This record gives sequence, C-alpha cells and structure tokens, in this order.
Amino acid sequence: MMSAKAKCPMCGKPVVHEFRPFCSKRCSDLDLQKWLSNSYAVPGEPVSPEALPPEEGE
Repeated sequence: MMSAKAKCPMCGKPVVHEFRPFCSKRCSDLDLQKWLSNSYAVPGEPVSPEALPPEEGE
C-alpha cells in the first residue's frame, strides 16, 4: 500500500518538513498575508452591527 504525499495547500507541490504544511517559505508567507488581509473568513450567518456586544470603552 502506498502512502499519499501531503501537498501544499497554496500551490499543490509536495510538502517540505521544514515549512509544513507548506512547500516553501514563500507559500507560508502567502498564506500569512491572506490571513492578515482578511482574505479568509469563517462561513456563517451575517450579523448586524446592532446585535454585537459593545466594545470596551464605549
């Protein structure tokens, strides 16, 4: 039975242990940039601003 090689979620190349789960620092940095620029979002129902609790200091 053959084991499946893990693939980089950014480009699909084989994963390199040092950068796991990515294949390179570049792909790791691209993923971080997506998180920091709010390109990723958790799916869910939209919430109106009035339904959110007030922030501290308000």
